Amino acid sequence: MAQHYRIATLPGDGIGPEIMAIAVEVLQVIGQQLDLSFEFKSALIGGAAIDAMGEPLPADTLELCRNSEAVLLAAIGGPQWDNLPAHLRPEQGLLGLRAGLDLFANLRPAKIFPQLIDASSLKRDVVEGVDIMVVRELTGGIYFGQPKGIFETELGKKRGVNTMAYTEVEIERVGRVAFEAARQRRGKLCSVDKANVLEVSQLWRDQITQLAQDYPDVELSHLYVDNAAMQLLRWPKQFDTIVTGNLFGDILSDAAAMLTGSIGMLPSASLGPEGTVGVFEPVHGSAPDIAGADKANPLAQVLSAAMMLRYGLNQPEAAERIEQAVQVVLDRGDRTADIMSPGMNLLGCRAMGEALIQALTETA
Repeated sequence: MAQHYRIATLPGDGIGPEIMAIAVEVLQVIGQQLDLSFEFKSALIGGAAIDAMGEPLPADTLELCRNSEAVLLAAIGGPQWDNLPAHLRPEQGLLGLRAGLDLFANLRPAKIFPQLIDASSLKRDVVEGVDIMVVRELTGGIYFGQPKGIFETELGKKRGVNTMAYTEVEIERVGRVAFEAARQRRGKLCSVDKANVLEVSQLWRDQITQLAQDYPDVELSHLYVDNAAMQLLRWPKQFDTIVTGNLFGDILSDAAAMLTGSIGMLPSASLGPEGTVGVFEPVHGSAPDIAGADKANPLAQVLSAAMMLRYGLNQPEAAERIEQAVQVVLDRGDRTADIMSPGMNLLGCRAMGEALIQALTETA
């Protein structure tokens, strides 16, 4: 009897609907091959939700996500919503989704594909073999700390305030996710903070150091965030797993992504407490400049679906088949514009999806 999964799909804005359609088709094919049944229900988020319902995260969308086994998200945002009040910006939909599902740990792999190594802006000998997992705390820190806002001072001038704050509990739970991830990889964890000037970072370092006693098989190191950023560019292969707070993780994971040559190739997983619903999404944006032009790269969205299968639904074989299909199309020289190089086959979003399905069918 087929295993049945309820999947909430959130296409969002820009290229989101195009790449989501490819990921759904790939999942349907893998489901047929491995006797898995997927029930997809779509909902609005971000700018699309603002236009239709006046808010970036409608209550019905959050309720659908809570009642699903996993959430597959595409992309949100665009210039047409940039001038809205802060609480109505599309990005608030994503922050609300993370908070509403208690998604406190974001896993962002940055692994270079051998076929795309020359697409990186760094030298081959620097990036060849790069395989990094960034674990970012997702529901605390400066994005959620209070007080926050823009206030009038006594002198009638405006003052912007954001508060960076972490509790021991918040640090410990994301730390455990990172130690477990490192344990399943190469056994090295680097914790990134700014403990030399920030008290919140000193607490972070103290808690991660204390937690390391429970993981004697994992080698723990610490770096200040400025040095970590420099080291990612100087010698990225020194890193295995990185754990850090919300703001630093946002910046470092994007920097790590660019080591691989294209942010259009990288997925992510946002996880909560065991047994809760995870959200799986590409790390790139909504690319409104190419929306509807059949130029988008769907591979990060498809690889996000593979992460959903592995981390959210415990279907590693299905995940591996999708990841192998991506390798097959790259080996054949199939490329979208963002990863194109001389002598390769330029494909649009739709054609890349067809190539993936062909690869899945041939290797079944």
